[in-house]
Amino acid sequence: MIKKTNKVLLMKKLIILGGNPETAILVDIAISMGIYTIVIDPNPDAPAKKNASETYDIDGFEVDKIVQLAKDLKVDAVLVGVADILVKPYGEICAKLNMPTYANKEAIEAFCSKDGFKKYCEKYNIQDIPGTYLDTNSSIEKPANIDYPLMIKPVDNGGGVGMKICRDDKDFKESVKTALNFSKKGVVLVEKYMECDDMAVYYTFRNGTPYLSATYDRITTKIQGDFSPVGIGAIYPSKNTDLFVEKIHPKLSDFFKKLNIQNGILNLQFFVENGTFYAYDPGFRLQGEAPHIHLAHINGFDHRKMLINFAFTGVLGEDDFPEKNDFKFKGKKACTIWVLLKEGTIDTIEGLSEIKEDKNVIFVLDRFKEGDSVKKEWLGTERQVFSRMYVVADSIDELNSKMSEFKDKLVIKDTSGNDMILTWPETIKAENYL
Repeated sequence: MIKKTNKVLLMKKLIILGGNPETAILVDIAISMGIYTIVIDPNPDAPAKKNASETYDIDGFEVDKIVQLAKDLKVDAVLVGVADILVKPYGEICAKLNMPTYANKEAIEAFCSKDGFKKYCEKYNIQDIPGTYLDTNSSIEKPANIDYPLMIKPVDNGGGVGMKICRDDKDFKESVKTALNFSKKGVVLVEKYMECDDMAVYYTFRNGTPYLSATYDRITTKIQGDFSPVGIGAIYPSKNTDLFVEKIHPKLSDFFKKLNIQNGILNLQFFVENGTFYAYDPGFRLQGEAPHIHLAHINGFDHRKMLINFAFTGVLGEDDFPEKNDFKFKGKKACTIWVLLKEGTIDTIEGLSEIKEDKNVIFVLDRFKEGDSVKKEWLGTERQVFSRMYVVADSIDELNSKMSEFKDKLVIKDTSGNDMILTWPETIKAENYL
């Protein structure tokens, strides 16, 4: 499929790999910069293709085919969207075209699969979650060194796909088989299931220097049984920020330099239990949570524009970036509210436009419209996310007030008149964020 616009653009051509709704925003940013955008994704109806200048129904893993297409179209740059699994082919495509890429070999090995990350954590003495691997040739038996409950994950998928909490032997065997089906490598990670603080950190790499750009606490829901807990919110900065900066940031900075990371952005999640940080789930690309939206509003730099410019120039950001970068958010508080939907077909949506106009709301990503359906197999994954609301305030109390207000305003009903919203974040304890 090829789609061309009638609009005259500035003719710098950029291939963007991936077509999900989050990547669609990256496409729109590129278009706003006057760039001719070419989206590659096997799904002809991928959201990122809607506004693209040109589109192709090609799998992002078909590296040689995309390289040849780039040559034929005289493309100037290539960039990966919001998709972990496409970072590796992105690096390979750019290398074959001799174009700038932030994904060097070591970073791809360390951050683009769960098994690679675990291997590098062990090599460089970074504490991760206790666990082991099983593959298609393994006997599907519970590892003797860890006890239930366990988390089962495909090593090379994200967004909660194929993930499940297991509590007994029967459940374990069925869940491993399911997870194997979602892994291109045919490998699953079996880990201790952690029930403690859940946070993430967001780094910017510029000219070989790692900068901590944001920290946030992840709010997840477990009311969908033993599906993977799905995010329903995030709070910035994290209540564990000072402890992280003291105990973990120096070790990570050394780790990053040993990996020879020069440019790029990295999201890294941690469980925090009794003062110990357990690293998990890296993302060496733009995130679905999109910390860059808060960063652009509060600190004045936009990772999306920085990465697009990098794709053409090999330079990430302006020289004043270090002065703008402030992981404490200049004393502001921010949150992201994830609205998750139950299974069903959306009949009516009320209150969303009013929320978008609120003075504290800096952006709303909405992924569904009236008439769309949420499928049963999407539950426990990010595909059940209706919207993400980005809110900035002067205090935690103000954030709590806004969440309560939005909870009353947003009403989503299915075709039987039932409420489709799964749940809302609980009131934030202000004393934890002084």
